[in-house]
Amino acid sequence: MKKIILNSTFLVFALLINQRLHAQDYNMAAGLKFSGYENGFSFKYNYQPKVALEGILGFRNQGIVITGLYEIYSKAFDVSGLSFYYGGGAHLGGSGNGVYHTLSGNDQLTVGSKFLLGADGVVGFEYLIPQSPIAISLDLNPRIELASGPFFDITPGLGLKDLIDKNSW
Repeated sequence: MKKIILNSTFLVFALLINQRLHAQDYNMAAGLKFSGYENGFSFKYNYQPKVALEGILGFRNQGIVITGLYEIYSKAFDVSGLSFYYGGGAHLGGSGNGVYHTLSGNDQLTVGSKFLLGADGVVGFEYLIPQSPIAISLDLNPRIELASGPFFDITPGLGLKDLIDKNSW
């Protein structure tokens, strides 16, 4: 299953990387991010026409994690409002007692407090709903946990954002 997800990710990446890069239609957005790791709040700032910085404050089983991502955007399939993005970053946080469920089924049992630090990736699509201040994203989030691992995991993510500063609506 993990190989299928990774191969699909690389295929989508290869097909879309050849699309011309374009500017995002907004400067800032804030919203919610739901994923297999943490659920929480997201803030995105498009500081260059093709590049965004995204910060996520995520809450998990008796813990909190801060994730920072550097994302590169391109137009997807010539569909108005649809973008493909990919990037990377890092996370830092902590968790308490519980089970860390992984996609591979190699669940990690946590006893006591645990420090979390590692590298993150992201590849996905974002759609700006026409004539509204709403963006929806669907992505894959690979993660390498270094401080409490090392181990690799990947999970899907869903984002709902309110466009704070939209250029063209």
